[in-house]
Amino acid sequence: LPPATLSTPSPPSITPFGPPAAHNRPTMRAAYDALPASSPAPSKAQRARRWAGPAALLAGAAAALLLVVAAASAFAPIPVLEHAVTFRAGTAPATRFHSPRLHGRAGGLAVQPQPWQRNTQHQGVRWSISPRAMEVESATIEDMITKSKEERLNHLEAQAMEALKFAIENHEHPVFPCAMIAGDMVILDLLNRLGFVSTGKAQVMFVDTFHLFDETITFMKETEKRYGFEGNWFQAEGCADKAEYDDKHGADLWKVNIEEYDRICKVEPFQRGLKTLQCDCMINGRRRDHGFERAFIDVYEGGKMAKINPLAYWTFEDCWDYINKYKIAYHPLHDQGYPSIGDAKDTVPVPKEKWFEYAGERSGRFTGLKNKDGSTKTECGIHVDGAERTFERDLFIEGKVQKVDLDEVEGLKDTILTVYAPWCPFSQNMEEEFIKLADESDLGISVTATRGDERREVARDLGVEAFPTTFLVTGTGERIKYPSEKRTVADWKAFIAENAK
Repeated sequence: LPPATLSTPSPPSITPFGPPAAHNRPTMRAAYDALPASSPAPSKAQRARRWAGPAALLAGAAAALLLVVAAASAFAPIPVLEHAVTFRAGTAPATRFHSPRLHGRAGGLAVQPQPWQRNTQHQGVRWSISPRAMEVESATIEDMITKSKEERLNHLEAQAMEALKFAIENHEHPVFPCAMIAGDMVILDLLNRLGFVSTGKAQVMFVDTFHLFDETITFMKETEKRYGFEGNWFQAEGCADKAEYDDKHGADLWKVNIEEYDRICKVEPFQRGLKTLQCDCMINGRRRDHGFERAFIDVYEGGKMAKINPLAYWTFEDCWDYINKYKIAYHPLHDQGYPSIGDAKDTVPVPKEKWFEYAGERSGRFTGLKNKDGSTKTECGIHVDGAERTFERDLFIEGKVQKVDLDEVEGLKDTILTVYAPWCPFSQNMEEEFIKLADESDLGISVTATRGDERREVARDLGVEAFPTTFLVTGTGERIKYPSEKRTVADWKAFIAENAK
């Protein structure tokens, strides 16, 4: 009715800090009573017409909402709740979920609870999954796990093969140093599937430390025949076999000086192999899950000698998923409990439940070995910082240091000479100071350098026992060995002044 037809009651009286007086409160009844007597009460038809508009709007909104829900449940992969459930203490709802899209084929899917959803405590009430929720559908979860693992492995395979193709097609001399462990067998098989092994497009290198398991040597030879290639074998320089090595260096060198053992049996043959094969791209099996030292490696590493780590983002479990998928051969010692295989002297079996833990694969390596600083040994020296610097560049290329061949040393006079090895960190550390020494104008003698690690017997005849070794060669050809490990311009100049003749 128009507002003008309503009478306006007097405002209620308000008591301070209290409610309005009850008898003065306006009511709808009072307003109705105040209507003029001539105004008839609205009929049922009038009241029906009054509410027809809002009712139509509500009905339309409800219909639209139902359409949206129906469309979402028909096309969305997320299941929708089929029916309400009752919660009560001590039990959990036998909740059954249904997707209209799957109902015709599978008859509905019951959700298999995850381990963290079972027997949980929430607001003082203990819930557990009732048997009904776990009747038939557990196989569905297993199917989804299998599907997700297959999808992951397919992605990792494609990524690894792309990296290997990049390595082979963009470099002239790619080399794959193979240690015959599970991850390396995956890489070798990937290379073979791409046609890079038997064709020789990827050179396979193998380092025999003379301390390997017999099974490793046998397996390597079998692998050569299986994939149709001839590996490039390298070992300690000047040693044809273990007997010669023992005579030359001693059978217990690894017990006396593990760093020297690593250098002679692993690092030097490894580097010599890369140099012999003119490697400009090294393919290797390092992965992030090997441990903290490798936790941040990428698939691609740049430099003058690129490194490609095709399995960088794989796990040890992924490697075995691949091996099982393609039924490829693997090292027989894996079946005897060895997750990784290195030297027989310091490699031990590991319980299989620990194999797939973080760094679990290498947990049986370097057993009982310590670095010089007392820390636990985790690397053999091949992959530590600077170990491949030899193949990044030689030393003393810049500056005024004169490079000479080892055979020319006997004829040198009036010079200060250093005999170095590019891979040696002490040689690397002295390089800058030795170049500064050559820039000094008041020396009165030349500054020369020669590489001694490639012809060790000749270096030993000159009195070289370690790298770097520095001599002052006088005017008469006499060689005076520098006795200090202080390798600075000032110290060398003082040595020259004291001994110059």
